[in-house]
Amino acid sequence: MGSSKNLPYGSWPSPISAHSLVEGVSVITDMSIDGEDIWWSESRPDEGGRVAIMLQSGKETPREITPPDANARSRVHEYGGGAWWVAGQYLYYVDFEDQRIRRISPDGQFDFLTPEPPEGQLWRFADGRVTPDGASIVCIREVHHQFDNEMEIEPDNQIVSIATDGSFQIKELIVGADFYAFPRPSPDGEFIAWIQWLHPSMPWYGTELWVGKIFDGQVTNARKLEGGSGESVMQPEWSFHSDLYFLSDRSGWSNLYRFSSEGSSLVCGGEFDIAGPLWGLGQSRYSITPENDIYFAARNSVNDTLFRNSTENEIAQWSTIHTVRSSASGLPTVVAATYQDQSAIFQMTPEKTILFTPKPHVVPVEYLPDPVDITFPTFDGGEAHALFYEPAHPEFEGLRGERPPLLVLAHGGPTGSARRELQLALRYWTSRGWAVVDVNYRGSTGYGRSFMEALDGEWGVKDVEDCVAAAQYLVQERKVDSKRLAIKGGSAGGFTVLAALAFHEVFSAGASRYGVADLETLARDTHKFESRYLDRLVGIYPDEQDVYVERSPINHSQKFNCPMIILQGVDDAVVPQNQSDHVVSALEKNGIPHAYLLFDGEGHGFRKSENIVTALEGEYSFFSQIFGFEPAGAIQKVEIIGKQ
Repeated sequence: MGSSKNLPYGSWPSPISAHSLVEGVSVITDMSIDGEDIWWSESRPDEGGRVAIMLQSGKETPREITPPDANARSRVHEYGGGAWWVAGQYLYYVDFEDQRIRRISPDGQFDFLTPEPPEGQLWRFADGRVTPDGASIVCIREVHHQFDNEMEIEPDNQIVSIATDGSFQIKELIVGADFYAFPRPSPDGEFIAWIQWLHPSMPWYGTELWVGKIFDGQVTNARKLEGGSGESVMQPEWSFHSDLYFLSDRSGWSNLYRFSSEGSSLVCGGEFDIAGPLWGLGQSRYSITPENDIYFAARNSVNDTLFRNSTENEIAQWSTIHTVRSSASGLPTVVAATYQDQSAIFQMTPEKTILFTPKPHVVPVEYLPDPVDITFPTFDGGEAHALFYEPAHPEFEGLRGERPPLLVLAHGGPTGSARRELQLALRYWTSRGWAVVDVNYRGSTGYGRSFMEALDGEWGVKDVEDCVAAAQYLVQERKVDSKRLAIKGGSAGGFTVLAALAFHEVFSAGASRYGVADLETLARDTHKFESRYLDRLVGIYPDEQDVYVERSPINHSQKFNCPMIILQGVDDAVVPQNQSDHVVSALEKNGIPHAYLLFDGEGHGFRKSENIVTALEGEYSFFSQIFGFEPAGAIQKVEIIGKQ
């Protein structure tokens, strides 16, 4: 790039603005097929983050089926998922506002199928399917009880049957377990399969596959088929001939199995994961056609590959495949993305037809090179992984002898992984001259069960060390500036950020979005789904209270010695605002430069366009002030309290 201009790293002008991330942008969140009709859901930041349901029938122009004020989001498990489904051209969806199920007919008639809950209860629904006779829906119901003598009662999770005739009749079909997922009636209407699990497990640790007989509107002869405390079973599906398939990680990898009267047998296996962690309900990573072909997405350390029946029949590759479905004619359809393009809907015709893509970005590909997969040594002789993005701009280079600042990203979960797809919010940084490393620390998924389990009892230690080690590795490789190392993360990633800044002295600045500061508060105050998660990540509470105290950054607040920006949603039920308040109080007490951005009407994660913009520009403004360079573009300067 001999003609490139030289400007300090971090200050390059960029075509990627924070506003370009949200203006007119929609994100495909799920996709379903009814016959040959393609349905999908879109999250729209510039409409307050609401989720709309779209339909493309034949060669017609896609159209929204939900009313303009609809927001198809479930709150089951707080993370939702599975908020809508389609059968016989009827759309069924859960509206975020009241969590009641609505139905929209092909001619546009709108009906409620669930009533207002009784006094003292709040109901949430998700992950539904219509029975073959069309008379009812089977789905998950989560019953929240109002406070009783100021003591909150844990919600009840159930599988229920809901009449589709508008009578509001609801029958409890399956109760007793702490959690349920994937209630799936067989095509002949004779059986129902489902997944369940108990405290203290999470669905990626141990679940059970059950099946029962449907008789006279009830489930009888229920029995466990597979799974247990050390095996994660996911996504049971019936073939059109009523054979039962499922995913299991019993081999150490999530592979595909079939159940028969002789037991279960491996259909396709290897060192790859088909299922991902079940943070959101209703996931579909494989589908079965009427001809009994099976299309599945297999994830390795590099990409996702769509196969038919076995790994010998590769169909296509993307950096990420989110959803796999099949039409009535057997044509596989996926929601997939690359590092250059956001998620789109592809139909596996010989030409790999793009059925729909949201508003395309107009960023030249020169700003969007693939990241480099790196594997680096951990402090204890092991290894971890990351995606490394170098600064990318076709017109600018840094000053002679200068190395770029580094932004270390700690993903949430912690049972999650670095996103392998276009992230304009990440390219916002690289196009301005930042290097970014998205760390798959031990505990991340996509590398097999043993890598995920490496974080057992070590959350707040190994994840933190791996983020530190990634930064130090890139410094040693002479890729980044050792004096300008920043770290950023949200939720569990925010905890990693706070712990890194409390227990290590490698980073010069940090950004925590709704991060966990006090593990004891999290163990006591969080919602049902995650209420026992820390038993495995940290230790059983309160028996091992000393570990919780020792690992909590808030108890070591005197060690906070570098600038931080804290971002928090006021309505967050997963990590309540008081956690961020504690951190800010400690920073004030220590006289550490900091900024605190609170967002009304936001929960766990920011969905409104104006808040997405404010958060990203606030972080960039904060880091530019701390690292001493002039930010590119006209952005609002964030106020830093205690700035020297």
